[in-house]
Amino acid sequence: MEETSNNSSEKGFLLLGFSDQPQLERFLFVIILHFYILNLLGNTSIILVSYLDPKLHTPMYFFLSNLSCVDICFTTSVAPQLLVTMNKKDKTMSYGGCVAQLYVAMGLGSCECILLAVMAYDRYAAVCWPLHYTTIMHPRLCASLASMAWFSGLVTSLIQCSLTVQLPLCGHRKLDHIFCEVPVLIKLACVDTTFNEAELFVASVVFLIVPVSLILVSYGLITQAVLRIKSAAGRQKVFGTCSSHLVVVIIFYGTIIFMYLQPAKSSSKNQGKFVSLFYTIVTPLLNPIIYTLRNKDVKGALRVLITGKALGPQPRDY
Repeated sequence: MEETSNNSSEKGFLLLGFSDQPQLERFLFVIILHFYILNLLGNTSIILVSYLDPKLHTPMYFFLSNLSCVDICFTTSVAPQLLVTMNKKDKTMSYGGCVAQLYVAMGLGSCECILLAVMAYDRYAAVCWPLHYTTIMHPRLCASLASMAWFSGLVTSLIQCSLTVQLPLCGHRKLDHIFCEVPVLIKLACVDTTFNEAELFVASVVFLIVPVSLILVSYGLITQAVLRIKSAAGRQKVFGTCSSHLVVVIIFYGTIIFMYLQPAKSSSKNQGKFVSLFYTIVTPLLNPIIYTLRNKDVKGALRVLITGKALGPQPRDY
């Protein structure tokens, strides 16, 4: 038994992905490659303009820069390895590579969950307490909230992934998934995993249900405040800014909740692969698109960055 339990660490894993559907795999390879390149370009652009344009030195763009950084790292932890595996006949992934991907992806995904909740609080403070906004969201608090998001991701990754990699796999090497993820490795174990599943459920509640609940409460209060604004233009401006964040929240949390809180046998294997593909590859690309297309400040700063010509005063989104 001990010999077979060490087999996976010696030979690595077979990352099956979509190998049983060669045509779909080739099609997805092209799509994922383009999405990954666009993700790098889009999120890097947001980081650059937020740093270079003094008008964007505000809490909202500070958190948006952190989100873009998380998205770049999150996608990079999955996409390159996935593209390499899809482009070769040998689907083997080393044990060390799988474990490293497990820790990094879990940490960054958890960090983004907290960061989106922090951004909702920032929008709540901006809309509901506009006169006190700069006092409430002072630089030290912003830095502390961002650090908390990164640190919480690190802690949950260390705990959850360390428990997962200790599970004996008894020689099981086939991962019928697109990357090394905690729920998939737990299913591969050959011992009772009740404790691991319970711990994963608790972590999912803390990092998914609690942030979503706080976000919904924040936007409920924001909606009440917006409805009290007499100016139609003012209401439209606030709704435009906040709806961007809300779209990102719905897409990101919706897909991850589907993967982590759904019963294991309630969906097909391919369905789980597509859901994971969506929140690791597609959603990080949607963030810069949504925020850029709906935000005049970012579009103006991008024009300056590309053309090198300063623009006149732009209407601000609060």
